[in-house]
Amino acid sequence: MVEGVEPARQPVWEQTLVDLSCLEDDAQGERLSVLWEREVDAQVLEQSAWTHLARNGFDAPHAFSAYLHALRWNLVTSTKPRLFQSPHRAGIQIMSYQLEPLKKALQMPRVNLFIADDVGLGKTIEAGLILREMIMRQKVKRIVIACPVSLVTQWQSEMESRFGLSFVIFDREYLFNCRRERGYAINPWTTHSQFVVSHALLRDEQYASPLREWLKQHRSGSILVLDEAHHAAPATSAAYAIDSQFTRGMRELTPHLAAIFRATPEVALALAANLWEPKRKE
Repeated sequence: MVEGVEPARQPVWEQTLVDLSCLEDDAQGERLSVLWEREVDAQVLEQSAWTHLARNGFDAPHAFSAYLHALRWNLVTSTKPRLFQSPHRAGIQIMSYQLEPLKKALQMPRVNLFIADDVGLGKTIEAGLILREMIMRQKVKRIVIACPVSLVTQWQSEMESRFGLSFVIFDREYLFNCRRERGYAINPWTTHSQFVVSHALLRDEQYASPLREWLKQHRSGSILVLDEAHHAAPATSAAYAIDSQFTRGMRELTPHLAAIFRATPEVALALAANLWEPKRKE
């Protein structure tokens, strides 16, 4: 949009200075000044008129209906928690019970769920539906999936094939490449917004400390998916439950972001009882 025009005082030696303001959503209001005569293929866009709307004819009823429904689903806002979007954009057959965690997540001001379905009932699908929905509603911008090292590639593959979410595997090779390409001082967590990382690396302060620094700068819009969450429970081999290094790391990490915990039913009750507070073993 043209904000101002300063004509050339000497047309032979000077050009017209035009002040513009961006109308795009990703840079709305940004200012730009250009020399009009130096711009290639510059043209003035006239305001749209009603006479231009139907100059190419009208759409068929079925085509317009499909377009209208597509707009309806794409314009769902966070004020409608009962209207799901992610099930319609997932390449899987969804069972009705798998929508229950998604329903609860949308009712929470901050997602904090413990998914403890039995093996084979689709805990990964339930977590993926929540992640996809939160991204589409622009409530989540950064995702970290922590899982055993044997499941890292499986998580990456399933999120890509089932929900169209691209995750980067955060490992030692990725850290080495970031430092080689961008310098040793780079925080590798700032180079992407969606990561899959193993439990073993989160026990190492070389990887966990930059992650906490990254999340402290972005307290809102971050979510953690902790697979096999019973690994974060305090060790109970002695009379008192003792925090492991992984337990302490999770305690320091979880206050900075929303979280989804996944575990099997047989460990869910014990884990819920002593995950965040060490208790005496009875």
